[in-house]
Amino acid sequence: MKYLFTSFFFLLVLSAAAQVTVTGRVLDAQTQKPLEGAVVSDARTGLQSLTDATGQFSIILASRFDTLLVQRATHRLQKLVVPQSRKPLVILLEPLAVKLQEVVVRGYETQRPLLQTAGAVGLLEKRDLERFSETTLVPALNTIPGVRMEERATASYRISIRGSSLRAPYGVRNVKVYLNEVPLVEANGTIPLNLLDAATIGNVEVLKGPAGSVYGAGTGGTILLETVKPAESSVLAGGMVGSYGLRRGFASASVASEKSNLLLRYDHQTLDGYREQSAMDRKTVLLSGQFYPNQKQTFSFHALYSDLFYELPGALTREQFEANPRAARQQNKDQNASLNLEGLNLGFVHNYQFNERWSNTTSLFGVFSFLNHPFVTDYERNVNQSFGGRTRTTYRTSIGGMPARFTLGLEGQRRFVNARQYVNNAGTPGALRYDDEVAVTEGFVFGQAAVDLPLDFLLTLGASLNDLKYKIARVSDAVARPTGYIQNREFDAQFSPRVGLVKVISPALSAHASVSAGFSPPTEAEVRPSDGSINTALQPERGLNYELGLRGILLNQRFTFDLVGFHFKLKETIVSRTTPSGVAVFANAGATRQKGVEAALGYAIIQAPEAQLRLLRLWATYTYNHFRFRDYRQNENDFSGNRLTGTAPHVAVVGLDVESQLGLYLNATANYSAEIPLNDANTVYAPDYVVVGAQAGYRRAFAQTWRLEVYGGVENATDRDYSLGNDLNAFGNRYFQAAPGRNFYSGLQLQKRF
Repeated sequence: MKYLFTSFFFLLVLSAAAQVTVTGRVLDAQTQKPLEGAVVSDARTGLQSLTDATGQFSIILASRFDTLLVQRATHRLQKLVVPQSRKPLVILLEPLAVKLQEVVVRGYETQRPLLQTAGAVGLLEKRDLERFSETTLVPALNTIPGVRMEERATASYRISIRGSSLRAPYGVRNVKVYLNEVPLVEANGTIPLNLLDAATIGNVEVLKGPAGSVYGAGTGGTILLETVKPAESSVLAGGMVGSYGLRRGFASASVASEKSNLLLRYDHQTLDGYREQSAMDRKTVLLSGQFYPNQKQTFSFHALYSDLFYELPGALTREQFEANPRAARQQNKDQNASLNLEGLNLGFVHNYQFNERWSNTTSLFGVFSFLNHPFVTDYERNVNQSFGGRTRTTYRTSIGGMPARFTLGLEGQRRFVNARQYVNNAGTPGALRYDDEVAVTEGFVFGQAAVDLPLDFLLTLGASLNDLKYKIARVSDAVARPTGYIQNREFDAQFSPRVGLVKVISPALSAHASVSAGFSPPTEAEVRPSDGSINTALQPERGLNYELGLRGILLNQRFTFDLVGFHFKLKETIVSRTTPSGVAVFANAGATRQKGVEAALGYAIIQAPEAQLRLLRLWATYTYNHFRFRDYRQNENDFSGNRLTGTAPHVAVVGLDVESQLGLYLNATANYSAEIPLNDANTVYAPDYVVVGAQAGYRRAFAQTWRLEVYGGVENATDRDYSLGNDLNAFGNRYFQAAPGRNFYSGLQLQKRF
């Protein structure tokens, strides 16, 4: 008996010694957000542990050699052997293709799931962005119905939401863009999207139509960008090569813990260009971090530096485009037309949860850029700087038993640009023509109330009051007034209300309606175009938008749909025309009526996380635009009733996503655009086109802490000649900016986790 007891005690000690306690966190692999309710279990014993609200778990395994199973209904099952290190684990679960109930919309300040949001919203997570090459955001954003992003020259972008800003000569206007809750804007009022590297973006949210109740001026919409956030300590490096001299390399290092994370990333991309005079060289450095000192507050910051150079090939006539789409305009070559831009974007955000009712988010930012821009007609040198902040306070309560949420906030910024224009002597500055100093003061206050009504109705009421002032000081004018002069312009304060209503029909189906008003003042680049004139007659655009939508998820969470119809009335529409010297100038043009339908559909034919073929999904988006001028006269010409310049009546995108258990994947996409009117008279059109592309690759984790990805792709597989970024109302019939022909790329990246 004594020996039996001794043996039993010895075995018990060995068993206890063999046991091991494993702790860690479970995060969404795409958003890096903690996953609550994930089941972490021992594959041999069945012992389970659930993750808490912060994604943390603790489980006792019978042996260090046991296998962990980590699963959640909305994510793929993951199996892993516990590493020898006793450090807390960070487990990343890949989300299933369909999870509308889980998607939380940050816009409109409601922080509600997409099914409970009143408004047309386009969402792109990291997996959606990775369907395409990381060289640009253009193809990914163009999968969102109602959104069109153009690339007139390499890295020269324009973006339009429901036809909002395609009339802009360059940059982005009439659309507000935020990077990590910080406004992304130049002092001249345009958005420098070309300073961003697509690979540094981890999440995109597009709010279509006026969102003035929260984001102030802008009739087109709002784009919210988030940079990638590390979930674990690791180093990552990779590279890519492709057609037309594409070369790309990047490296990053991150440190992450339960209380903080820090990321440093460097990207360098060069391209010889499809056309003559279209080379590009861009370097970016991103430093970002988040700190969680306690459960009540979060600090985050980012510093993004970009050094960009690209050449401008210029637009071609139809005859030149058809004869040789790769040619550049001769004047652009003679004048070495190009753009050199250095930019620094700084942002700091503080979130504080005072208690379960009160919370506040405050951000401070600074934007600085230096521009050297030899153009066909002149040489511009600009120094831009902008400072500002944004704060909002939220109060949660209950009114008559109905949950309610009230938000009050303000945003303000002051921008300054010193702009000098010289004679361009083949790419070098000559005599000074004029020297301008432009100061812009812009701000708005906003408020919003969201109430959960009976019968599963959700009501949102909001409004903002906006103010804008320009002060343009022409310090010197070599031709007209060497002593200079001052122009002041203040726009009347504008009130922009918004009403939204959602009916939750079931946990998988909802309908929404909204009415919103917005205004968009002319930018400094439009008030002071490149010909040196100052246009004091330009008035703000004013718009009113009506919207109805239905979204849901059916057929055992395999089929998703998001449908919306809208009717947008815009007054004092700003249109552009090109002078004989190639400079775009602007004028108000009466009114437009913009009606449309947008649809996004997806069906997972196979959605089996544990099968060899774990995903086979078809998806499609479609946009119908019925955009017309109203009461638009230009001199003796009456363009009333004509189609809105620069917008296609039909746009469709179809895609296929395939993923296997082995790590192989395929993403294929076809993009169709109907013909586009290129002038207000509707006498010249860009022809319709279909562009097909695909990317395939292999992702695999090995040796516990390593991850390898190898991929390759083709763009414009059918080698279609088409113009993606057109010059509208162009002088001399130079409308066409050729997009690249068939091109290939391949790359790899290797990650080491610690």
